[in-house]
Amino acid sequence: MITDKRTLVVGNWKMHLTVHQASLLVHRLNQNIQLHRSVEVVLAPSMLSLQPTSQEIDRRKFGLAAQDAYYEDEGGYTGEVSFAMISGIVDYVIVGHSARRIYFGETLETVKHKVKAAVRNGIVPIICVGETKEERRAKQTKQVLHDQVTTAVMDLTSRDIEQVVIAYEPIWAISAYDGEAARPEDVEKAVKYIRFQIEELYGRKAAERIRVIYGGSVDDHSAKAFLRVDGVDGVLPGAASLNYRQFTGIVEAAYQVQTEIRAKDDKK
Repeated sequence: MITDKRTLVVGNWKMHLTVHQASLLVHRLNQNIQLHRSVEVVLAPSMLSLQPTSQEIDRRKFGLAAQDAYYEDEGGYTGEVSFAMISGIVDYVIVGHSARRIYFGETLETVKHKVKAAVRNGIVPIICVGETKEERRAKQTKQVLHDQVTTAVMDLTSRDIEQVVIAYEPIWAISAYDGEAARPEDVEKAVKYIRFQIEELYGRKAAERIRVIYGGSVDDHSAKAFLRVDGVDGVLPGAASLNYRQFTGIVEAAYQVQTEIRAKDDKK
């Protein structure tokens, strides 16, 4: 596994915080989070807060992500915001989050179109994939991951794929859905299978270089365990990213684990 990749920590604020509240949180994060070259920290505020947040954050410390966007670049789509419109503001965009699939009925085809639109507009898609509790009990995890991963990246080139991020986000482990705690060994199996799918489509080099992160009720207490899982390149916390102390703790955990891994590599 390639070890020179920066660990990615993406805070998904979901539908929380007014513009003023978001500004206060950014101020706290600017004060408390240290700059670590081995860790990339990304904030994903609401669409309304994207522009003011982009002007307030310290760009040396933070990247910016949108939580969603529409795949047509322009048109009569009242109420929508396109990837083209946010391309000069954000570095990343979350695509196919479980909330979008569950509450808004996003299909595999919709996610595929959004991934393609993100790449077309120079934005890195963070593609969320993961199975429900029912699918897990029915032992359909591999089938679900196969369908979600392969469809999402179907229109990408071998050059595109290395810039993509995939977030394994098992729906059964998300606290908002009364989830149960995921075990590191569960995450390791799923991440290994995701990389296998990328290898089948784009080859071993792409499978090694692509960043795969974990999301599913990650907080400052559980982050280290997931970051130590072989093949996990970062985390996607939700609720914990709204608390500056917890989010700072997650970033520090990422730095500590990255330091541990590099120290081991140096001894080899």
